[in-house]
Amino acid sequence: MVSSKFSECQTEKLDKTVANVVKLLERKGLTIATAESCTGGLLSELITSVSGASAVFELGICTYSERIKTEFLGVPAEVIQEFGVVSEQTAMSMVRGLKKCSGADVCVSVTGIAGPSGGTAEKPVGTVYIGFDICGRQFVRLPELWKLDNMSREHIRRCAAAFAFGIIEKTLMEANSN
Repeated sequence: MVSSKFSECQTEKLDKTVANVVKLLERKGLTIATAESCTGGLLSELITSVSGASAVFELGICTYSERIKTEFLGVPAEVIQEFGVVSEQTAMSMVRGLKKCSGADVCVSVTGIAGPSGGTAEKPVGTVYIGFDICGRQFVRLPELWKLDNMSREHIRRCAAAFAFGIIEKTLMEANSN
């Protein structure tokens, strides 16, 4: 059971986190861009729901198909073929392509399986890779969303968004204290 671990998936907490991220970006003079697959534009929607987001939001792109990931973000077809569209390597390639095309200071990519179909034993529903480029620091995280109590498509998407914004908020706040 990981429901308590993902309490930030709740609408009120998620909205507060996103608003704080937008404020932090604005205060630091930074910009943000998103490349989304399974979240289908949710990250962009959350950012643009915050007043003042236009000062920080550069680009939101929904790259749902393999072809668009390759053509728009430059994800090598070989990466998708070897590791799959839902993989650490694809998430990293997506965020690198997003950084290249947007030039944003903070870039985030999401690729995963929100369900209810599409899961396998190796990659169950809830497998979501999130790529980050935060002021040049690139990394990928795999939240264990397959352990959620509520495995609805909407909940998985919201929890992926909450996880992404939580990492961005924490990283920006840590940079503040240094």
